[in-house]
Amino acid sequence: MRWIAGALSGLAFTSCALAVAAEPRQGEVYFFETCAGCHGPGALGDGPTAALLSVPVPDLTRIARQNDGVFDPARVIRMIDGRDGLAAHGGPMPMFGGLLTGPSVVIDGPDGSPISTTAPILSIVDWLETIQEE
Repeated sequence: MRWIAGALSGLAFTSCALAVAAEPRQGEVYFFETCAGCHGPGALGDGPTAALLSVPVPDLTRIARQNDGVFDPARVIRMIDGRDGLAAHGGPMPMFGGLLTGPSVVIDGPDGSPISTTAPILSIVDWLETIQEE
């Protein structure tokens, strides 16, 4: 992971970083279990429940393209865990962010400030970065 900066404790960082690094596709598994219902298994916004929503479900393979070619992991983390509220689902999008519990990890935000999240959310964000269209 290019952007893991540390963790809340050295021991937690070591075990968490090793767990995430040892299973690079774990983010895809978490995504499929918690996000694919709306976003689709390929993150294209075409999940089976997308048509039931009152707002369009975004294509997550275009996050970087829509941000001048830059994938901002800190912003994606905040979208998943609810810190960046979206109007979908009648409130912040990530109703499921609270379900993605696990060891805490910290990454550097775009301004160098630390952003804390969980290993499952970080693994989803890491996987999403790998599927960005150019």
